Amino acid sequence: MLKFLHTRVRVSDLDNTIAFYQKLGFELKDRKDSPQGNKLAFLEIPGSDHFFELCYSPEFKVEFPEDLMHTCVGVDDVIAYCDKLENDGIEIWPGNWREKFADPANRQMAFVTDPDGYEVEILPNK
Repeated sequence: MLKFLHTRVRVSDLDNTIAFYQKLGFELKDRKDSPQGNKLAFLEIPGSDHFFELCYSPEFKVEFPEDLMHTCVGVDDVIAYCDKLENDGIEIWPGNWREKFADPANRQMAFVTDPDGYEVEILPNK
């Protein structure tokens, strides 16, 4: 059986990025140093087999072309989730998501951007 276990991304400020993802509902499970001297943090969403590895290397400058990659989380209620994030000071886009989601003909799909510019897509669990 093949299983997708984790995704690793480089970040420029480990503590700031951990705090951002905790607002999204991720839990910090472990922190350690790699044999190469990288600072690592392991985050997970309860109930998910896949985990997120954040890697900080002081000599590595985090930059990538726009829209190079993104992650995606599924939630039971996109409107309630986006409202909570917005109340926590996280910008949701598109900016008119409330109006857009009020129309049942529109797909409920939103995005947030982490401190390094990585996008996180938000979709319904259905």
